[in-house]
Amino acid sequence: MSATIPLPRSQDAGDFPELGAGGPAGLVSAVREGIPTGRFDALKTLVGVSTEMLTEVVGISPSTLSRRRKKGTFNKDESERILRIARIALRAVDVLDGKDNAQKWLTEPARALGGEKPLEFADTEPGAREVERLLIRLEHGVYS
Repeated sequence: MSATIPLPRSQDAGDFPELGAGGPAGLVSAVREGIPTGRFDALKTLVGVSTEMLTEVVGISPSTLSRRRKKGTFNKDESERILRIARIALRAVDVLDGKDNAQKWLTEPARALGGEKPLEFADTEPGAREVERLLIRLEHGVYS
């Protein structure tokens, strides 16, 4: 049985209402419908990285991002990946006591992740789950 990361408590969570509204069913529905493209910009601000880095992490090319901005929403797969990273980033803000600490932790190599940066390690579902487990261990004082 794998641990799942709790929903974020951070005030920045308001930028990602899909993560808290309606529980799991509401989240699934939001992902299926496609989230607004503004969530990408909110995530970029939250994690404090460049557009280029974030597009790489969430697997969206710059040209696709431009097309999605014109349309106004992301597709299902893109929405899931953006919200996956947002959930981890918001949880890092909660666990590490603030956005500055979370940004630093997400973008610096972590020994527990084989020297990879948590943000980059979370670019796949298995990687994201490992970053979530690491945050849970940090929250409970088990430093890795």
